[in-house]
Amino acid sequence: MKNHLKRIAVPKTWIINRKNNVFITRPNPGAHAFENGLPLGILLRDNLKVASTMTEVKKILNNNDVLVDGTRRKDHHFIVGLFDVLSIPTLKKHYRIIFDNKGRIITTEIDEKESTIKLCKITGKTALSKGKIQFNFHDGKNLVTDIKAKVNDTLLMSLPKLEVKEILPLSEGATVFLTKGKHSGDVGTLKKLNVREAIFSKENKDVGTAKGYLFVVGKNKPAIKIN
Repeated sequence: MKNHLKRIAVPKTWIINRKNNVFITRPNPGAHAFENGLPLGILLRDNLKVASTMTEVKKILNNNDVLVDGTRRKDHHFIVGLFDVLSIPTLKKHYRIIFDNKGRIITTEIDEKESTIKLCKITGKTALSKGKIQFNFHDGKNLVTDIKAKVNDTLLMSLPKLEVKEILPLSEGATVFLTKGKHSGDVGTLKKLNVREAIFSKENKDVGTAKGYLFVVGKNKPAIKIN
């Protein structure tokens, strides 16, 4: 794998100045897809502007001043993606990674109480012995439990121990967030669900989308701050 990345070649989901320099920090392979995440260093320097240079970012990380989903991270190449929680305890600041209505990666500031919860979409599950199920989530995390949930459902989890607080099923009437497509970043109510397609309503307007683009974020309203 290449260790470098040209700014002109970064995904459209990154909000950066593409003509500032030739190269930019490349994220290490991780839990999120390349286009669904940002390197931790770029997030701190260019998005949150807590440092002006990558050297300053490295010093902050080496001082154990940054947590992602409650775990301290020191690698500025570490990829941070959708619905991850970024905390800087020394500044008493907490942020959640989301998409704007153009499908670009942004941060929204949240309070300390909300920084202890996270939404995890179930992308796969495996039956284990003694009635246990291993759930695989969109952010690469795994959980072994005996709860009953389906693929594409969302679990409201506590951080950093990943304990299930609530199951948010993918069903008609649920509040959904779109992760891809023309309506990426939109929040609406799921009106109709088919095998591959779905219809959701936003501001009394029905829009068709792919079932795989849906991310349940609540029952009657979002369980977390979206914007």
